[in-house]
Amino acid sequence: MMKLFVRVFDLEGKEAGRIRLPDVFRTPFRPDVIKRAVIAIQSRRLQPKGRDPYAGKRTTAESWGVGHGLSRVPRLDTGRAAFAPGVVGGRLAHPPVVEKRIYKKIPKKEKKLALFSAIAASAQRDMVKARGHAVDNIPEIPLVVVDDFESIKRAKDLRRALINLGVWSDIERVIESVKVRSGKGKMRGRKKKVAVGPLIVVSKDDGIFRAARNIPGVDVARVRDLNPELLAPGAHPGRLTVWTRSSIEELKKAILVEEVD
Repeated sequence: MMKLFVRVFDLEGKEAGRIRLPDVFRTPFRPDVIKRAVIAIQSRRLQPKGRDPYAGKRTTAESWGVGHGLSRVPRLDTGRAAFAPGVVGGRLAHPPVVEKRIYKKIPKKEKKLALFSAIAASAQRDMVKARGHAVDNIPEIPLVVVDDFESIKRAKDLRRALINLGVWSDIERVIESVKVRSGKGKMRGRKKKVAVGPLIVVSKDDGIFRAARNIPGVDVARVRDLNPELLAPGAHPGRLTVWTRSSIEELKKAILVEEVD
């Protein structure tokens, strides 16, 4: 059973009050809908690709027919095979075409359900721990902090606050996970593989985006920019999430507006 109230912590990791959680944190867990929504978001990053329609066909090769003791693939006057799929310089049998529909779509109601379900999953300690996050030192999940957290402008100040809140152990896990990818991917803009760290949700940017951009694995997002992929990277729900008090209040208002609409 999801609790109604959670504690709010200051930058020193001490209790600074309590806040009521909105009903969105009691949304049923729907991993199937979350996965559909994440795949739909990921598909928008794909770029259509295709082949030149005449690739492999710019040749005068024709089949010689039967009676030559050779296969009937198209050949040049020299006897070399051309044009056909499976021969050197020949066309592809089923080339990619730009007309292919690569973008996945999802109904608005399912998209909203996926977002709400991912938010609710991020508030379950067992799900966050099962996803691989280090949560033993975190006093409460969901972790809610005071609004001063949004005004942190330097990485060392953010690091100190995360240490006090017990979140830094998860970032150390991310740092230890960094590895150089094997294979050609090293040459293609994805040299390193890094685990996913905590997500910080704020109501506005007072400097926190700049402070967190150089800390491995950490993402910062405004409430209005939340999506299922941020809360469930790789379609795996239960990301460790740090909320500010004002972001919880803004989330309540956003839910109310959607219900009225």
